[in-house]
Amino acid sequence: MRRRRYPSDTTNAEWALIEPLLPTPACETHRGGRPEKHPRREIVDAIRYVVDTGCKWRALPVDFPPWRTVWGFMARWAAAGVIGQIRDQLAGRIRRDMGKGPRAVATVIDSQSVKAAETVGRDSRGYDAGKKINGRKRHLVVDTRGLPLLVMVTPADLHDSAAAKEVLFRLRLMHPQITIVWADSAYAGKLVDWAKQHLNLTIKPVSRPKDTSGFVVLPRRWVVERSLAWIMHARRHARDYERLVQHSETLITWAAITLMTRRLTRRKNHPAERRDTTHGYVMAEAA
Repeated sequence: MRRRRYPSDTTNAEWALIEPLLPTPACETHRGGRPEKHPRREIVDAIRYVVDTGCKWRALPVDFPPWRTVWGFMARWAAAGVIGQIRDQLAGRIRRDMGKGPRAVATVIDSQSVKAAETVGRDSRGYDAGKKINGRKRHLVVDTRGLPLLVMVTPADLHDSAAAKEVLFRLRLMHPQITIVWADSAYAGKLVDWAKQHLNLTIKPVSRPKDTSGFVVLPRRWVVERSLAWIMHARRHARDYERLVQHSETLITWAAITLMTRRLTRRKNHPAERRDTTHGYVMAEAA
């Protein structure tokens, strides 16, 4: 086991949350398979390192497993829906700790346009004339506490109301208990009737007060805007670098997972951990 030395590395308490939620290795199933060469904790730490620092996959430090191995695990877990399950399990645990039900019934939706790097192809990028950004748009749905429930990435030129049909359809399939979605005025109009008729969802637009200028904190909407700001703390998301939109969605979800695991463990002092008071993060000693 390598020594844990980076701020993005999992602590022992975080790994105790994540490890049971990962799929069973093939060598331990009845079908059998080749044993995995690298510990899964090192794979997870490498993915979190890329998300936190924004480095290229090929620039992973040598103390991590080979970048192709790490990328392969990231892609396979994403395709199998593992990352979304981890997100939902952690969000449900946080809600229970807050005295709420494990599943949200009220949500908030918003979008964020970000510039795309040269690695993003023309087929998945566009120009947002309103924000004057050539890139992609992230559509995020969170609960009333700001915990991410769904993220979808589209070209930036796709209007919010057009993308919202696909976002809300996915939301209904993944979280059938949800009944209310708060949103900004871009989601008003015909979309409200469509969502009510086809998905049995109530969209409640929150408009900006008249005769106001500058920054204004809007009821409900500030929650999802704060969540977008949290995700932007991970440098990988300051710009979109992923060739495939599903990988962009996956790495955004990994940023949310890191936020939630740290939230669940930040008040727990584990004997195998020490706190670096200079940088303010928790380091775990090598086992």
